[in-house]
Amino acid sequence: MVSIKRFINAVQFITILPVGKTKEFDPTGMISYFPVVGMILGMMLAVFDAAAMQLWSKPVVSILDVIFLVVVTGAFHIDGLGDAADGLLGHRSREKALLIMKDSRIGVMGLVAIVCGLAIKWGGITSLDAHRSLLLVIIPAYARGGMLFGIKFLEYGRPEGGTGHGLFGDSLKLSAFWALLIPVVLSVFAGWRGIWLNMAFIILTACILMYYKKRMGCITGDMLGTMTEVLEAMLFLLVSMGGSLA
Repeated sequence: MVSIKRFINAVQFITILPVGKTKEFDPTGMISYFPVVGMILGMMLAVFDAAAMQLWSKPVVSILDVIFLVVVTGAFHIDGLGDAADGLLGHRSREKALLIMKDSRIGVMGLVAIVCGLAIKWGGITSLDAHRSLLLVIIPAYARGGMLFGIKFLEYGRPEGGTGHGLFGDSLKLSAFWALLIPVVLSVFAGWRGIWLNMAFIILTACILMYYKKRMGCITGDMLGTMTEVLEAMLFLLVSMGGSLA
């Protein structure tokens, strides 16, 4: 059953959009709305992109698109990417990696990961031609939908508490994945790119979860944010392959 309260909670959690406040915060209940929030971000991005294309060239508009996503999310996922890269990239124990990720300061690995992630995203968006607006809408939904799999299949790594602690209060049921059907259905209109997009999403999500499982045996809020950024950047990059064939 659709809940306005849970939807607003989800918007408040992963964006800076002014949607008002609710009396109660339901962290586990809002999880299923993450793809919906991603879809809304995507629709805003597509409108912004279409308007900006009237004023600037595609490369300029594409970098403005990347900045737009950073701004409307309050750099929430970017912050997680930087923290997770500092902790995960290197031969550190699980305990040391978790400690580093908790540190708000950014290191060299985190800075490099952020720059590379944004650059890949820019390159992918710049290369989009066929079905550009449609892909700008649905890829942010897939990227935020990926977090559901992290919550479903990995245990939380900070039992003492953390940004993502509330998301792991209850076991996530399969019914919570209902909103992912929206981008899946819309991807049909992208033709062969839609098929490739869905395949890429499945492969990338599985690879990220396997890496997390092997490297840490758990997941944290920062790692969920990293998952979102990596999926978004790589999906834009991969779906833009073969532009001349469109």
